Amino acid sequence: MAMGSTNQRPKRGKSAFVCNACGAQLPKWSGQCPDCGAWNAVEELAVPVAGPSRGRGGYAGGAGGAGGAQVQDLTGVAPEQQLRYPSGIDELDRVLGGGLVQGSVVLIGGDPGIGKSTLLLQACAALGEQRSVLYVTGEESPQQVSLRAHRLSLAAERIRLLAETCIEHILAAAGAERPRVLVIDSIQTLFTDSLTSAPGSVSQVRETAAQLVRYAKLTDTTVFLVGHVTKEGALAGPRVLEHMVDTVLYFEGESCSPHRLVRSVKNRFGAVNELGVFAMTDKGLREVRNPSAIFLSRHDQAVPGSVVLVTREGTRPMLVEVQALVDQSPLANPRRVAVGLEQNRLAMLLAVLHRHGGVAMFDQDVFVNVVGGVRVSETAADLALLLAVLSSHRDRPLPLELAVFGEVGLSGEIRPVPNGPDRLREAAKHGLKQAIVPKANVPKGGVEGLTIRPVLSLAEAMEAL
Repeated sequence: MAMGSTNQRPKRGKSAFVCNACGAQLPKWSGQCPDCGAWNAVEELAVPVAGPSRGRGGYAGGAGGAGGAQVQDLTGVAPEQQLRYPSGIDELDRVLGGGLVQGSVVLIGGDPGIGKSTLLLQACAALGEQRSVLYVTGEESPQQVSLRAHRLSLAAERIRLLAETCIEHILAAAGAERPRVLVIDSIQTLFTDSLTSAPGSVSQVRETAAQLVRYAKLTDTTVFLVGHVTKEGALAGPRVLEHMVDTVLYFEGESCSPHRLVRSVKNRFGAVNELGVFAMTDKGLREVRNPSAIFLSRHDQAVPGSVVLVTREGTRPMLVEVQALVDQSPLANPRRVAVGLEQNRLAMLLAVLHRHGGVAMFDQDVFVNVVGGVRVSETAADLALLLAVLSSHRDRPLPLELAVFGEVGLSGEIRPVPNGPDRLREAAKHGLKQAIVPKANVPKGGVEGLTIRPVLSLAEAMEAL
């Protein structure tokens, strides 16, 4: 009897060990993840057993693969233009590459309270005039969403609302409503009944996102996903989440500043590194049509350590103010602080200034800041940074109507940057009269109203001042 009962014992399901922090799969449980180093982040997850239709026979060219996709020549695939439609918010359309694409999945991440839900609720109200919209909230109650819509004076009758966190129920409701735009706020609150792990875990986020992506592609529905971020600023959850979606947007901004920036870091239907600028008000997010005007201080008189940089974000040239403060250091190792710029590049440029400009900063504290909370990652800020540092060090102000851009090489040469003529036209449009730029960026016909001083080396730029 004992032997017979053992034969009737049910089979034990398979399990896997996955790190909640980075998504790495491990052969056994460990207190620390060997990939990312996170402690107590490894958990055991049940692996669902594949059915007979998911067996290996389907890949062997037999009956299981007869109904699958066929191999074809790329020349036989007709390129179709993606149909776009406006979201009702021009700055959001700019970041998306010109508008929303049917069947696309957009992931928006940002710090808590930055304005992600506010932006999407305003977009839903604008989209509701032409298309059906379903807003799924998993973090807030319907009363909270209604209160926000009332505060923003939005047309609430255009938005269908669902408070649900189970992905199967959400997809069933979406199948009945048939919305053209689906908003999920947020992906970390969803779960699927097929997994036993808690909502927000690696397996839950991956599986729920995969089902939403599949639904978007099959029904040509535009899906917005709101994602949480970690304390380092990266999107929480598995990295595969960013690979599955079509577009990844980051919402940036300082808590003490009313300005909000929406930056595109991935876009399968448009250019990346586009930037949308908003201002947070008591009536929601307001578009900033001319961001150069808000990032310039416009001093009454010239002050040392300040210079106007013409940077470029995506397809938009933009004027920002770079400020520098150089002071005698009481420390053995002087401080190098860069806000909005790369700190390692600041140290490298100070070495170039010493070697090729003859100005030593080894006993000086150097602080550099980009006004308005903007982050400048391109090398076109090199020349403006050095001239601002030099102006503060010598306590001699630069002209108020001066614009500067250019990359500085290790040998002291001033290298050209992309789209120089567009930058110069943007500077002239805002009333600037002079510009110090790389010689290769000077247009043949010049720019009306702008005196351009081309330079080839750091020494020439210092002499031009």
